[in-house]
Amino acid sequence: MKNSIPSEPQKDAISHFGFNKSNYRWLYIGLALNVVGFILMIGGGAERLDEFDASALFSHMRITVAPILIVAGYICILYAIMKPSKKVKSEE
Repeated sequence: MKNSIPSEPQKDAISHFGFNKSNYRWLYIGLALNVVGFILMIGGGAERLDEFDASALFSHMRITVAPILIVAGYICILYAIMKPSKKVKSEE
């Protein structure tokens, strides 16, 4: 005799998690923007301790563009988390 408890239909592990393909796409875009922003901030160090190159340290890319990319990345990640999933109509 089989189990008398009716089995519930198996849900797809990804579909009931809350993220769909679009959410993951926005999440990866945000992560990529963050990585690019932090990579653009790297550098500006002097080769020798007795020299100072202000143009390399305070460049437009390092002071303006990189922080904007990082903030945009965090906004994309927040949007990916908060974006509602499209509801799939169930067949009932």
